[in-house]
Amino acid sequence: MSFFQRLNGILKKKTAMRRPSPVLPKNALTDSGSEPSAAIGDRLSWFQLRLVHSSDVVIHEFVAGPQIKCALLYIKGMVDRHTLQKVLKELVSLDKTMDSVSFSSLIFERSQLPLDDTSIFRSVPEALTAILSGQALLLVDRDENMLALSVTSFDKRAIEEAPNEIVIRGPREAFIEDYEDNLTLIRRKLKTANFKSETMQIGTESKTTIAIAYMQGICKQELIDEVRKRLSDIEIDGVWSTNYIEEFIEDNPYSPFPQIQYTERPDVVAASLLEGRVAVIVDGAPNVLLAPVTFFMLMQSAEDYYDRFIPATGIRWVRFTFLFVSLLLPSIYIALTTIHPEIIPDKLLKTIAASREIVPFPALVEAFIMEILFEALREASIRIPKSMGQAVSIIGALIIGTAAVEAGIVSSVMVIIVSLTGISSFIIPHFDLGLSFRLLRFPIMFLAGTFGLFGIACGLILIYLHMVELRSFGTPYLSPLAPLRFGELKDVLFRAPLWSMKSRPGNGPNRRRVPAATRKWAQVKNEEGD
Repeated sequence: MSFFQRLNGILKKKTAMRRPSPVLPKNALTDSGSEPSAAIGDRLSWFQLRLVHSSDVVIHEFVAGPQIKCALLYIKGMVDRHTLQKVLKELVSLDKTMDSVSFSSLIFERSQLPLDDTSIFRSVPEALTAILSGQALLLVDRDENMLALSVTSFDKRAIEEAPNEIVIRGPREAFIEDYEDNLTLIRRKLKTANFKSETMQIGTESKTTIAIAYMQGICKQELIDEVRKRLSDIEIDGVWSTNYIEEFIEDNPYSPFPQIQYTERPDVVAASLLEGRVAVIVDGAPNVLLAPVTFFMLMQSAEDYYDRFIPATGIRWVRFTFLFVSLLLPSIYIALTTIHPEIIPDKLLKTIAASREIVPFPALVEAFIMEILFEALREASIRIPKSMGQAVSIIGALIIGTAAVEAGIVSSVMVIIVSLTGISSFIIPHFDLGLSFRLLRFPIMFLAGTFGLFGIACGLILIYLHMVELRSFGTPYLSPLAPLRFGELKDVLFRAPLWSMKSRPGNGPNRRRVPAATRKWAQVKNEEGD
């Protein structure tokens, strides 16, 4: 053994001798798997052992009714202390002449406490979870029952307008970080007993509440079972946002395209549930997951259904047009100027050549420099303080773009191309879908600089083949175009009138959405005039 190894061993022994041993509560149970007895001292020791060094945990012991020892356990900052004071006064003021059996019956069976939401536990691990979730736990000496009081109260954000899904004519409310309030926002829009919600907990340490919402009789039972199964198979220590759930339950985690939709708007969730989809609500997340999803659903906006169908259809065509612009414009410019200059008209070719005369880089390198610079400016505008973000994104782009052109590093035409591409990417309604096309833009640019228009065509074919094979909970990603379903084309490339979309998408048990007798008012008036 070397000198350094012996020295390391000596230091480890001295460190172990100096390290203080944890101070356990008196009479604490050392077997973590055993249930303590009904004696209040044993159960308090069990809780104290597991909540040791938790300064925010309050254990209040008192005597109630006929001199029976009781204890109230809760976490400071997560309960309404005013309500707890009422509960304590009620317990202390109970009849002191009754026996312990009558006292327990009064508390656990007939619930004389001024609360309308209580739960009874017999298992101490489940009771511990209730305490850590913000409930107060009442223990009574010599009684195996433990009463959880729903007095949870903590500060939360007010319901405001959706910051990322802004509409002009639609509702202005958005989800917040409390799943119960989010569920209530959906319930206010679906006042029917067919709206169902199931809850579960995911996360060995965080124990995050997850709710599954669906419409009974409209959503397929196979889809509900599949969502429930995928969620129950998740094993992770903590869940803080919907993305933690999304990455576990999506069909193809290696695809660049999102296979689950997220939204901040309760009206979007309610409309999606009426189409037979399932919503996953995560406590602590201000958005809700929707499954299944298709590419064309991600290209739709809530504003499409609050405008008249003619302008809404025009907006959709603009959206699809600029989707291809954001994906292909730099690549087409690279292919034409590098591989196929004969396609460009002579006057335009001379203008482009004059602007690139002093540029030392080929068009491919020039495009890569400008695209990466644009992405850096976009990311910087998001990360820096809000008051400075807009100034940095606009002024930074103008100054850097102008300086780059004057220095001869890039051409003025390339600055225009990159600017149009960046603006086009903002038109895509769903952020994740726009991010996917932004990333795919770079390999297509490389194919364009290497093989020209043939390389662009090959790249588009590969993307199309991947999207055709992609599934979201068994639903084809390009449905209803691939496979082709004529009955569902009314809400894809154009938005038909609401009164004409009589069937729901998919193949759920109840596809009828609008009664067959419903007709447009103008059509009825014309028939009456005839």
